[in-house]
Amino acid sequence: MKTSTKLIIAGMTIGVVVAGVLIGKRFIDADKENHTVQIIGGADGPTSVFLAGKVSDNSKQAKYVSINMEEAKEAFETPGNYIILDVRRADEFAEGHIPGAINVANEDIGADQPAQLSDLDQVIYVYCRSGRRSKEASAKLAALGYTNIYEFGGIQDWDGEIEK
Repeated sequence: MKTSTKLIIAGMTIGVVVAGVLIGKRFIDADKENHTVQIIGGADGPTSVFLAGKVSDNSKQAKYVSINMEEAKEAFETPGNYIILDVRRADEFAEGHIPGAINVANEDIGADQPAQLSDLDQVIYVYCRSGRRSKEASAKLAALGYTNIYEFGGIQDWDGEIEK
């Protein structure tokens, strides 16, 4: 290999490393509350990564748990103090949803706590159409400090009653 080619490759490698450090520093600097964000992986493809929680100064870690549809159904058989959260768009929710569910679209979950979800320790079961948005929404809720999030996939796999 020519020396000039080796120098170009070395320069590109150094450039990539420097860019990574600068991007990482930008994200760390953007967090004014000094939280540490833990990334635990994704399920929707090779580049998907979901925030799984955030650890604040008091070391209280928020996270979400993925459960299967059968586990969710079992939980719903018993009345309890939990919320069933549909994170699809309002028009999708209106077409039919799990009985008793409330709707907060995934796209509406941002940097602020949703008004409908006032208790950070409330048990919340999250679903969408296929499972992708429920994972994203669960990760965002965890990053906001919610502590009892159970993501259970999509309504397309639900064989129970539907409410309109």
